[in-house]
Amino acid sequence: MIKNKHVDIIIKNASQLVTAASDIPKTGVELQNLGIIEDGALGIFSGIISCIGKTNEILESYTAKTIIDASHKVVMPGFVDPHTHPIFVKTRENEFEMRLQGKSYKEISQTGGGIRASIKDVREASLEKLIELGLKRINKMLEMGTTTIEAKSGYGLTTESELKMLKAIQMINEISDMDIIPTFLGAHEYPEEYKDDHEKYIDILINEMLPEVKAQNLAGYCDIFCEEHVFTVSESRRILNAAKELGFKIRFHADELEPIGGAELAAEIGAMSADHLVAISDEGIRKLKEASVIPILLPATTFSLGLTKYAPARKMIDAGLPVALATDFNPGSCNCDSQQLVASLACLQMKMLPAEAVNAITINAAHSLERGKLVGSLEVGKQADVNTGHANLSVFAISSWK
Repeated sequence: MIKNKHVDIIIKNASQLVTAASDIPKTGVELQNLGIIEDGALGIFSGIISCIGKTNEILESYTAKTIIDASHKVVMPGFVDPHTHPIFVKTRENEFEMRLQGKSYKEISQTGGGIRASIKDVREASLEKLIELGLKRINKMLEMGTTTIEAKSGYGLTTESELKMLKAIQMINEISDMDIIPTFLGAHEYPEEYKDDHEKYIDILINEMLPEVKAQNLAGYCDIFCEEHVFTVSESRRILNAAKELGFKIRFHADELEPIGGAELAAEIGAMSADHLVAISDEGIRKLKEASVIPILLPATTFSLGLTKYAPARKMIDAGLPVALATDFNPGSCNCDSQQLVASLACLQMKMLPAEAVNAITINAAHSLERGKLVGSLEVGKQADVNTGHANLSVFAISSWK
């Protein structure tokens, strides 16, 4: 370290400074390694971490205009949420009551609820309205310690409205302190007008929506909801191969409700991530490992749907997969916007260890978005996305600076 080098901010005296440092997604026993520095400190210059270490070492070598005392607190990376749906108009509280009365997600969807119920309002809303509502939701996530999210379209399901959603995401990213990575999800459901004419909607997706999203540079990822009652494996393969030909990278809603081979297709197609995976098969786990696909698990969705079967996180970790976690924040099946709650549910319901859950909402989540060299850990040269909170990590009581 250079003696008396000046930085903008020093955060000192952290009882534990959780670095979560890793150049690659964490797997196996490394998922339990948080890279903790006791009595830690870090320095920030121009929004970038410029030094990190023991408090006495940092204070001996660096000066700063602003010094933040984090005594008796944990300092850790900003949370990364790699699966969200924050652009919508209204929440769907009525479906909560329907589930309590015994209706399944599939039954609600097939009678006009679920994703289709959100479409009309989004189609009618102005771009300005979507920005206003989305910004409020995203700023709330920022207040709870999430500093990077992936945000999907998928509640318009026409070319015009899907582009409008992606433009809202783009503009919110420009005015919010949150880093937002957009994903095109036109294959979220078949809209009502094409529920009996899948071929026509697939044609619109492949020959109209995807080329226009690419031409306007509104998203680098393409996602799909692959389930028997939505997009089948064969339909998904056609759409995603077309997306790949245009240069999109692939994310994938897979095997949430039934083991139909979604994980296997995610591996075949070379997806960046396969998400949900509640019903994944042993073969699907093996294929994801072979293809280096990152599994993103969404326990708050399972909890919100009132289900008891959760994604087999322990089996995936034991198989050497780099598990990540996300909220799946959306207006109907999971109105959870807190990665803190997700981490707690992962421990309580999927038997992940607290350290594994922290790595899964930080560095592994960042790698699933190809942002592992920028965010997700506290390391020299990375963005200074920093959370501070109480010393007991199991509480997940975190406040945020950005």
